[in-house]
Amino acid sequence: MDLSTLQQLLTRLSGARIVCVGDLMVDRFVYGEVTRVSPEAPIPVLARERELVMLGGAGNVARNVAALGGDVALVGLVGGDSEGHEALRLIGEQTGIEGFLVTDPARPTTLKTRFVSGGQQLLRVDLEASIPAVGDVERRLVRTVRDVAKGAGVVLISDYGKGVVTDAVISACREAGGMVIVDSKARSFLRYGEVDVIKPNAGELAYATGLPTSTNPEIEAALAHALSLCEAKAILVTRAAKGISLAVRGEAVRHFPGVPRDVFDASGAGDTTIAALGLALAAGTPVEQAIEFAMLASGVAVGKAGTATVLPEELIEASLTAHMAPAEGKIVTPQRMTDEIARWRAKGLRIGFTNGCFDILHRGHVTYLNQARSWCDRLVVGLNSDRSVSALKGEGRPVNDLEGRAMVLAGLGAVDLVVPFDEDTPIKLIEAARPEILIKGADYSEDQVVGGDLVKAWGGEVRLAQIVDGYSTTAAIARMTAKEPT
Repeated sequence: MDLSTLQQLLTRLSGARIVCVGDLMVDRFVYGEVTRVSPEAPIPVLARERELVMLGGAGNVARNVAALGGDVALVGLVGGDSEGHEALRLIGEQTGIEGFLVTDPARPTTLKTRFVSGGQQLLRVDLEASIPAVGDVERRLVRTVRDVAKGAGVVLISDYGKGVVTDAVISACREAGGMVIVDSKARSFLRYGEVDVIKPNAGELAYATGLPTSTNPEIEAALAHALSLCEAKAILVTRAAKGISLAVRGEAVRHFPGVPRDVFDASGAGDTTIAALGLALAAGTPVEQAIEFAMLASGVAVGKAGTATVLPEELIEASLTAHMAPAEGKIVTPQRMTDEIARWRAKGLRIGFTNGCFDILHRGHVTYLNQARSWCDRLVVGLNSDRSVSALKGEGRPVNDLEGRAMVLAGLGAVDLVVPFDEDTPIKLIEAARPEILIKGADYSEDQVVGGDLVKAWGGEVRLAQIVDGYSTTAAIARMTAKEPT
């Protein structure tokens, strides 16, 4: 999707209203560090550091709709417990979500607690009762759906099999008159009736049909079989990095190839997909463009930790990056630097930082950067602006402008990010990056390294990289000047 089309679509999405009906959950993430094994059993001991609580399941679909600029009415079930009150509080704090929750005192609010260390889940503990809503609880759900969904352009059904999505609730969604899209974890798609779209992932499609779903021909056969087993008008299957395939009844299957992504956490990616797809369709977007938009949004979501949402500005940045050469994508703003470092650090990666003018790149620079990268998992290079190079080096410098210097640096495999700065020192970048390792050349002493005291104060270290004798930008300029004809 080109940038202009994306910006126009995001404008149309602002304020678009949809209804989300389904299994609401509370997702709790407990983060900490594992440094030892328990003496009581061969299990890791997690030293708890922080906790994060957010809406999950249908609540995460609603969060994604709101994050993209839409307004969403959320219908679901909670228990009469503290987790239910937590869900109500979270909804109240989220702009763009209006909650229409039915309380069932006989069941707990679905709670999923994940314990995470070094970017990896160690354990998940679920509290739930996966039983269909019945009696007065089901009747209240149906009345709520009929009131809220009346006249809605799109109704999203998020069916995790926890009890909200009963036959009566499905019928109420279809009777609303709008497009109905189902994100299904069910073995049988027949129960949804004549909905517009059912959206399983490849594994769920294989589960529902008993057929393999790895290749395009296999997907096509599984989709044809799935349509023969249900009344849905279309089935859209998400296939991770392979993209999305769409089967509309009576038409040939269409494949929308994906773009390889750096996947950090795929949990909640399906919620992002259905939210973006439904919101785009509610805004009158053609289905092909809506699918492209949903793929872009889910691609951003999988690069984040947990059940993450996606913001419009992140989609714009992703669109820009997709049309850049790999080297261009490494040249970033300070804000983008902090975002990337947060992602890397969540994976347990060590961040290194160095800086310089890097005016005429030579063997000495390459050796220096390679050594710096060997000390860390990701290397960030602060690059002086043209103004600051002139202030440091004097008239006639830099020889190469900022854009040229940044592109050459970004083309090196040892460099992960290039961050231009205009100040005389990189202290602001160092404070923002908080690197574990600060690197300068061995022509400095540790006490001369700008920011060294800060890095040591937060537990990092300063390292001095070797200098290759006979190689420097000043010497290179002198040699070139000496060879110029008079």
